[in-house]
Amino acid sequence: MTKWIIGGLVVLLMLGAGYLMLPSDDYNQRVAEEIRAEPDGERARKTMLVTLADGRMYPVNFLWEGNQVFMGIDGFWWREFVETPKPVQVFIRGQVLSGRARTVLDNPDYIADKFSRLRPTVPAWLPDWLNGKLVVIDLDAVPGK
Repeated sequence: MTKWIIGGLVVLLMLGAGYLMLPSDDYNQRVAEEIRAEPDGERARKTMLVTLADGRMYPVNFLWEGNQVFMGIDGFWWREFVETPKPVQVFIRGQVLSGRARTVLDNPDYIADKFSRLRPTVPAWLPDWLNGKLVVIDLDAVPGK
């Protein structure tokens, strides 16, 4: 019985901590303003803005390779891209690009490879289920290509 109570308290504490760590709209707006104002700034080198078809905008870390952009999503909104690729717009270092986003769930080696460059400082002890989900954006057109 004691194990169940302690387990329940641990789960509640984790949920509470997760709730407190969720970025607020105000924080997202301030980050977006900084990225737009300073597209060559330190934050803009690591963070892009992604806008979904319904107009929601999120600042997220990114990895850009060729005609694909990778992002790790920690919230539940990665589910938007599971069934079929969905249109998105990204703002990366002063450029507005369009593409289709899809969540990759079934290729652990591919996911690990991309996350090793996207989030190289994630603690090794962190369980995979706590790490973000990999979302791949296939860009419609890449400038200069």
